[in-house]
Amino acid sequence: MAQQQAQTSLPDDAISLPLPIIELNRLTKRYDGQTAVNGLNLTIAKGEIFGLLGPNGAGKTTTILMMLGLTEPTSGRVRVCGLDPTRQPLQVKRRVGYMPDDVGFYEDRTALDNLLFTARLNRIHPAPARVQALELLERVGLSDALGKKVGAFSRGMRQRLGIADVLIKRPEVIILDEPTLGIDPEGVRELLQLIRDLSRLEGLTVLLSSHHLHQVQQICDRVGLFVRGELIASGDVDSLAEQLDDDRAITVELEVSGWSAELGERLAGLDGVLAFNGSAVNDGGAGESARGETAPDHGTVRFSLRCSRDLTTAAAKTVIESGANLHAVQRKQYGLDDIYHRYFEGGGTVDRNNGKT
Repeated sequence: MAQQQAQTSLPDDAISLPLPIIELNRLTKRYDGQTAVNGLNLTIAKGEIFGLLGPNGAGKTTTILMMLGLTEPTSGRVRVCGLDPTRQPLQVKRRVGYMPDDVGFYEDRTALDNLLFTARLNRIHPAPARVQALELLERVGLSDALGKKVGAFSRGMRQRLGIADVLIKRPEVIILDEPTLGIDPEGVRELLQLIRDLSRLEGLTVLLSSHHLHQVQQICDRVGLFVRGELIASGDVDSLAEQLDDDRAITVELEVSGWSAELGERLAGLDGVLAFNGSAVNDGGAGESARGETAPDHGTVRFSLRCSRDLTTAAAKTVIESGANLHAVQRKQYGLDDIYHRYFEGGGTVDRNNGKT
């Protein structure tokens, strides 16, 4: 009997999934005939850090405003914490903290004064509000600037104060619109670490809008590429790399000296090679095509094979058997830079609106 009970409990555990806290279904927004957001489908789980990546004008901020109930969708459905922002904007605002790219504070007041003012707006009693504000200033690294007026803060300090400001009401979700804009590299590193810690330690869901590739890659669980109002791909970096080409082509990169036109023909003729690209390099300068007979035997050739399958071993073996010197061989690993530029140059071929389901 005990064994049967254990068996019946397994399916419940096996199918348990993180609950979605943000759900967008075919979300569309048009302004005067111009489509800012087009049929957006996206689900973000509780506790996830999701990066919305795209250039200015892609529709990221418009999407955020619809999530907050600050602008109404033309069509589609939005749910944030199970609430409809269009019909329940105040309830959404109580549970969501939003930091725009340029946070407004009272310049002639201190950081503590500004936080206490936000607490009053959110009907937090003064005594616990003061305790919480002091704790938050400590957490964001501003405890040494309690008596300093915000007008004298650096950009990085203002952004830290902005994060404390959105946390004063203890939200379930925080939405950060270009939070690292205008901050020095060390400040960016510290701010990103702060965001990561908040999510991991408190279970906060974070939606981070940015056009900075490496920053998003550092802290986000998943990334969505937003182009001209459409989410053209989403997932972690590895899954986006798999989506980079419909034909799932693999790129093998090699560096060889002792090159010959015959070797070039043999490599190009390997079963599974789709394309051959490279140049001869002699004394640091690029020469003729590596396929051509003018490639110098004493020079170094760097080239890539675009293949329908992984030919790393076969290509290396072909070079060695020819008597040439193989200096390097690797299967190219696509990073966020490659993925971002590929899609933004119009080469993305994945199914659009590929949100998490």
